[in-house]
Amino acid sequence: MFSRQWIFTTLLVFAGTAFCARLGIWQLDRLEQRRAFNAQVESMRATTPLDLNNELPENISEMEWRAATVTGQYDFENQVALRNQYNGDQYGYHLITPLLFNGTAVLVDRGFIPADGNSAPSDWREYDEEGMVTVTGQIRLGQGKPAFGGVADALTGSGEMLFVWNNLNVAQISEQLEFPILNIYIQQNLESGDAIPPIPFQPVVELTEGSHFGYALQWFTFAVMLFAGYPFYLRKQD
Repeated sequence: MFSRQWIFTTLLVFAGTAFCARLGIWQLDRLEQRRAFNAQVESMRATTPLDLNNELPENISEMEWRAATVTGQYDFENQVALRNQYNGDQYGYHLITPLLFNGTAVLVDRGFIPADGNSAPSDWREYDEEGMVTVTGQIRLGQGKPAFGGVADALTGSGEMLFVWNNLNVAQISEQLEFPILNIYIQQNLESGDAIPPIPFQPVVELTEGSHFGYALQWFTFAVMLFAGYPFYLRKQD
């Protein structure tokens, strides 16, 4: 196995075994992350809706997926849009609007508007909702640039407001606002039959464990086959 003739092959087998084992461990890590996510969603959905006008918990960032309601007034001057959004096969944006209430604000994902005729912030004003409004939806966390792919957003160095964003990064958006906002946003609920933009959107969340455990078993099996099968292969070469 460690002779000059086989040393390179042996090292490759050891490396392959370690690689397969590592992929198996990675899949088990993914499984634990999925279970933690499922537990978070289930526990928050089982909790009573949070009325932000009456209560603002300090740990609100730990309450993602909890139902919430808030009454306030939209600030359309500081409204931004999230690009690369779809409603079916129609391309467009999601309008992200600060809602002012009780001396603070929270961003609200009001939903989809088509791209045609809505390229500038002034075009978005046709979707204004004047006066006091009550928003119901789910607490969501901000999203920065994905680890793989995607384009990061950068604020303008001149101090001008960035109106169209690639990522709904609450912390970064707050940097261009002159008033405090919560470190979460509200993803507004869709009412049945609502087809008038902005059209709210709620993602479908599947609370399953996926295929991570099966993939882990596959990779561990490959590791065992390599490590245990290699000596038998060498005996046949003698």
